[in-house]
Amino acid sequence: MMNLSNSAKVLWGKKKIYNGQQLWLPLLAHLIDTKNVINWLFNHWISDGQREVICGNLPEEKAQQLVNFLGYSHDLGKATPAFQIKKSYNQDESLDKEVVEKLIRNSFDGLDSLILSNAKESPHNRAGEALLEEFGLNKNVGAIIGGHHGKPENKAPRNQLDEYKSNYWQTFNEFEAQKHWQNVQKELLDYGLELVGFTDVEEVPKVNQQQAVLLTGLLIMADWIASSEYLNDDMSKPMFPTIDINQSFDDLDMNARYRRAIKTWKAHEDTWEPERVTDIPGHYQKRWGFYPRPVQEKISEVIGEATDPGIVVIEAPMGIGKTEIALTAAEQLAFYSGRTGLYMGLPTQATSNAMFTRIKNWLESVGNEEGKKLSIKLMHGKAQFNKEYTNLVKAENIDSDGDGSESVVINSWFSGKKSVLDEFTVGTVDNLLLMGLKQKHLFLKHLGFSNKVVVIDEVHAYDAYMSSYLDRVLEWLGAYHVPVVILSATLPKKRRNELLQAYSRGKFGTKKFEAASNWQENQAYPLMSMLDNKNLVQVSDFEKQKVKDIDVFRMTDDEQAVINFAVSKIEDGGIAGIIVNTVKRAQALVELVPDDIPTMLLHSAFLAPDRAALEDELQGKIGKRGSRPEKLIVIGTQVLEQSLDIDFDVMFTDIAPMDLILQRVGRLHRHNIERPKKLEVPQLYVMGATEYGSYSSANEAIYERYLLLKTDHFLSDKITLPNDISPLVQSVYDTNTDYQDDKLAEAKNVFDADDNKAKKKAKSFQIEKPKPRRTIHGWLDKAQLGIDKDEVRAQATVRDIKETIEVILLQERKDGYYLLDGRKVADLEENRDKIIAQQVIRLPVAVTQDIDNAIDGLEDITIKRFRNWQESIWLKGELALVLDEQQKTNFNGWNLSYSPKLGLRYEKQDNGC
Repeated sequence: MMNLSNSAKVLWGKKKIYNGQQLWLPLLAHLIDTKNVINWLFNHWISDGQREVICGNLPEEKAQQLVNFLGYSHDLGKATPAFQIKKSYNQDESLDKEVVEKLIRNSFDGLDSLILSNAKESPHNRAGEALLEEFGLNKNVGAIIGGHHGKPENKAPRNQLDEYKSNYWQTFNEFEAQKHWQNVQKELLDYGLELVGFTDVEEVPKVNQQQAVLLTGLLIMADWIASSEYLNDDMSKPMFPTIDINQSFDDLDMNARYRRAIKTWKAHEDTWEPERVTDIPGHYQKRWGFYPRPVQEKISEVIGEATDPGIVVIEAPMGIGKTEIALTAAEQLAFYSGRTGLYMGLPTQATSNAMFTRIKNWLESVGNEEGKKLSIKLMHGKAQFNKEYTNLVKAENIDSDGDGSESVVINSWFSGKKSVLDEFTVGTVDNLLLMGLKQKHLFLKHLGFSNKVVVIDEVHAYDAYMSSYLDRVLEWLGAYHVPVVILSATLPKKRRNELLQAYSRGKFGTKKFEAASNWQENQAYPLMSMLDNKNLVQVSDFEKQKVKDIDVFRMTDDEQAVINFAVSKIEDGGIAGIIVNTVKRAQALVELVPDDIPTMLLHSAFLAPDRAALEDELQGKIGKRGSRPEKLIVIGTQVLEQSLDIDFDVMFTDIAPMDLILQRVGRLHRHNIERPKKLEVPQLYVMGATEYGSYSSANEAIYERYLLLKTDHFLSDKITLPNDISPLVQSVYDTNTDYQDDKLAEAKNVFDADDNKAKKKAKSFQIEKPKPRRTIHGWLDKAQLGIDKDEVRAQATVRDIKETIEVILLQERKDGYYLLDGRKVADLEENRDKIIAQQVIRLPVAVTQDIDNAIDGLEDITIKRFRNWQESIWLKGELALVLDEQQKTNFNGWNLSYSPKLGLRYEKQDNGC
């Protein structure tokens, strides 16, 4: 290896004061650290499937050289005067003076008096790209250097060296003075080229856009690891620490430093090595303790026979075991595609929590079989309150906390923006949709998802706006050859076709593939559609399903009449479910139920602990193995239709689009149990559909009138499950079934306009589709600022919902503050802040229309009453709303009240007019 000058070795990459000690890290050390880390990640951390995409048409050896070059050269922009005269983070003058004097002693004259008026115009990532492209690096790879802090330049910084010469070479026109900087920069580059096996920068190969995105993600990850002095700030677990100011690069053993760091980082977590699934019945028995149903076995067999499976869409009735099909597919597809992870996406936090248990149990089976410890991540805003998740042993604490037998662990390094990099993840579908949203560090999301089999549950529940994001994400997953499994009980055929075509566009560059002539009109049910390379395989010849006839009746939506009738239906016993479209209506109904009838209410406007307790209680009473009471009326909103495994003897539902009515019907006579005599035949009562075209403004504010009209028109007095599911869904969503009707024509115009508006709006902050020939310059142009740090804003952006505010709800009494369950805050001893942080509720949109004004008001309350929250890891940044002794308050022009029975209620204040 070439010998480096002292000038090259004395440039600093990091500096700080800790406990009075002056510390630094030579730039060269950080470049080599990052090169070593990214080399290890490329060889040992990324999966074979990812490596295949990153290599593309390059030989693996050439790709590895490229990866190492990126790691080494990423911070070359720090070898500039603009960076070297930067002040330390805490503005420590003595440290800054010491570092500059060290530079001056090694031929960097004049730095102590250098003032650069435009230093901010050349941040080190931009400077690195400019220097490397000046040396001859191609723009495709140069853009990766410029983007390694999370956002690439909008265009190649061609004019940097002309316009801001002093930032790079200390003076604007003194060529001799500039030469020293130029020589050192060239020296560092040449050393790096020799280190990674290139002889000239022009040998660095070009990459396509997909490769560049994943390489940028890998570089960001490597840089973060190489910048970690200690694992999760634990001083007993050193990784890449800074050194004393009096030490030099020559005092470092770079190889030993790297090996210790990687051993610490990857100490107690293994990598999944999926195996071929050969015996389908035996596999189900091994994983779940039962043999597969015919539908499950057939679908698993067909997937097992594929040669290049891409996207699999499974349409099958509720309760048929789609989750087991999906997890079997995950093992099969991971083996075929060289992936080592899984993402399971669900509509809500509640459904994610329910699915987490099942995924954890599956993963335990996988881990135990392989003798491995596999890391899992629950990805939603309230994951820290899920006891089953937080009770898992942390991988880094296995030596002290665990007995070594755990097969499922948590790796704390994979947190925040890094969460998606963990191998096994369960969470709300927003996490996946955000892969299509322009935001800083998006590269990490793409890197994380590119290593997973992606399973998306309950896709029927997505509107046009969310569907637009999903389609864009599917294009990118296709481009990365990531296997995708989509599950739905009620999927319109048009939507199924769009999903298949979006994936095909990404993988093959065209939405066309080989298929039967009538594939777009296929209404078979159950149905499996799979792209095996460029061939569409559709399977529908399943063993006949056991059918269930449901009697359908229409009735008034008058609240008192509904309650009276529901009470009469269970007079001889039974469980009645009433699913309505708004929280206010649910609250009004429950107050009308006679006192002698047991009642439960479930909706989204409960405190998080209250809602969790209600869901557990409901599962305990009417879940699969629940202790069913003699009589019960359960009233709730759409939360009852999503993945709760509960069973009603008779059901009432507000009018809704056909697919959602069928989802709700999935909770009617769900289990094979004995029923009260009068309720042995399943009965569905549809409220508010007695007069065609008259559905109340509340219903039409939530659901498109066009869909309600068609649902009303095609809903007959009997539904046969599962045979009628697909025909009924297609009848509503297929425009070919539109009939002559003025009301329908008018509603269709509104529906089409809303649909186009939603799609156009969705495009505003969406990344573009994969364009292999393009660089990543401008890829995140016009990204929303700060959205990568604000989960609520990000979710609102991909779901097209108004941004709302989550608050901690407390009560003030004469003797202090109380939780709403009656516990005094001052008396809480263990985990006080964590318990307070759990008392969260989302305020209704109506109450926070002027969201900035509402936040200001809540911040005033919080700072005045709970200033010490800012010092708590659990409560920092949270907002408080305080109720009086009657559990009421006035806020933002609204009267708010809370009760454990009804949840949060709100009424507009009477202004006296």
